[in-house]
Amino acid sequence: MSLSPPVVHPHRANVPVLISVPHAGRDYPDWLLELSKGGRGSLNALEDPLVDDLAAPAIEAGIGAIVARAPRAAIDCNRAEDEIDPTVVRSGPLAAVSARARGGLGIVPGRTATHGPLWRQPIHYRELEDRLDQAHRPYHRAIDEQLARLLDEFGCALLLDCHSMPAPDSGPEIIIGDRYGQSAAPWVTAEAVKIVTSTGFRAGVNQPFAGGHVVQRHGASHNGVHALQIEIDRRCYLTNEGVPGPGFARTSRLIHQLAFRLGQFLLDRRFAQAAE
Repeated sequence: MSLSPPVVHPHRANVPVLISVPHAGRDYPDWLLELSKGGRGSLNALEDPLVDDLAAPAIEAGIGAIVARAPRAAIDCNRAEDEIDPTVVRSGPLAAVSARARGGLGIVPGRTATHGPLWRQPIHYRELEDRLDQAHRPYHRAIDEQLARLLDEFGCALLLDCHSMPAPDSGPEIIIGDRYGQSAAPWVTAEAVKIVTSTGFRAGVNQPFAGGHVVQRHGASHNGVHALQIEIDRRCYLTNEGVPGPGFARTSRLIHQLAFRLGQFLLDRRFAQAAE
């Protein structure tokens, strides 16, 4: 039983930015579908649909990217390795169960509000280790390697971890998460909000999504590496049927602008500080 490794798009641009897309994987192996109670329909509800396609123009323009191909249902690259739901993975190491894992959204999701329990039976911890080795660990290793290259070339780096969110009744269309200043400097977050609002989207910060494992693990603003989680209201780019809608191109341009404008802002600030 195997999972697809992440796709690594090497950096070719003149700004120090890396894109991460951990939840858009759509490579569902037959063995995973056989383990599920509700089939693919219950599993792809966990996806951030087509966020990899939204990021494609920025990637084509040279922004480096790490894109998961393995589905979130099999292994969630935005969770720490110890965020284990014991009803989903048995015989694992004893550890405190995180709130997300208790809610069914651990490193192997166990249930959703719509479909209830997802799996016919729990998996053994050895199988979790296989999934980690095939998809999760390569994902984070690739991020580490690409950020290190950016830091070496530019002296600073920015990680944009891209997600989508179910449409709220009202409020922000784009939420910037910096873990309350832990994964990125406040001036980076403020500039991101400025870019979002300048392109006509409503922006929010940290509520209700402050950032997950990807930005927590890789953001180190004290060392010049900033990491932001970008949550996009699905109504901005999808129809009610879940296919690209009239706002798709506009939302894709937002990711492109965030990458290039924030990257240039980071460089300009670094050069200004160096000249003082």
